[in-house]
Amino acid sequence: MLKKFLLTTCLTIGLSAFGSASWAQEDDDFDDDGFVSAPSASSDDDEDGFVSAPAGGSRASMASEDDESDDGSMDISAAKKKELEDRKKFEEEQRQDEYANSLRRRDWLRNRLMLQVGMGSRYSFMGETGMGMSFGIGAEYILPFHLALYGSFGLLPKGTDNEFDDWELEGGTGWKVGLNYYLFPKNPLHLGISVSYGTVYFDHDIIPEDGVRPIISVEGIQGDVLISYLTNEWYYLQFSIGMYYAPELAKDKRESISFRQESNAEFKNEEDIEYISRVVNKKGMSKTGIVFGISVGYAFPEFFPDDTEKRRRQREKERNRRR
Repeated sequence: MLKKFLLTTCLTIGLSAFGSASWAQEDDDFDDDGFVSAPSASSDDDEDGFVSAPAGGSRASMASEDDESDDGSMDISAAKKKELEDRKKFEEEQRQDEYANSLRRRDWLRNRLMLQVGMGSRYSFMGETGMGMSFGIGAEYILPFHLALYGSFGLLPKGTDNEFDDWELEGGTGWKVGLNYYLFPKNPLHLGISVSYGTVYFDHDIIPEDGVRPIISVEGIQGDVLISYLTNEWYYLQFSIGMYYAPELAKDKRESISFRQESNAEFKNEEDIEYISRVVNKKGMSKTGIVFGISVGYAFPEFFPDDTEKRRRQREKERNRRR
């Protein structure tokens, strides 16, 4: 009986020792951080060469990496989408600018102010052929409907008489205001018509006063055909040809400014009064005549530009700045 008890006790102790040793071996396979140790050099699995990985946190780390990749792809797609929208907007604005430049912007007769210098009938009067023409300055503002307001002031300088060297020709000044209407606004060469009122014609008295032949100038109505060159640039050129009409010269000789009265002292009747021309032409100054003029000027950019014109000017400034 005692032998059986001792044998059972020894067997129990042996089994207990063997079990504790195997559990210790399993505990040594994990380090303090909970990672599985790499296979030893003597292990049969050494040929696989796998690196140790965390036992409990592997799925969490993989999920975190997936989330980061998803966030990055979302950021990239949003940036590309914004870039595409900006590019689409820029191309649309460019198409609008091209359309405006090809159509509306070729209409250069909108809200334009021109400062002009010139000579002839529009700046602002001229005389008999060979007598000369005035030099003057003018200003013109074109309204949106191709109708322009116009005004000028001219000066006729004092000179020497070509026929009589001992006499001089008196100088003078003139003025003119009118309306212009332009055709073909989408062409650099604009055909126009003009109606104006002011000083239209001059001549000189044939009888001098103190060695100077006085100027005789008249006012009237004038109509012109205009040929103008104007684009979106600053330079401006215009040639005009037309005809004037002076009501003062259409009056009877008794009231006309171009005739003077001479009477025979022996007769006092009105029939004996003789009307003598004050100018070289025996018929007096002509009430109508052909006139012409030429001018150059500076054209300001369009006033009150729209959004398309503002963008065009801004891009032009940027191009000039890059140069």
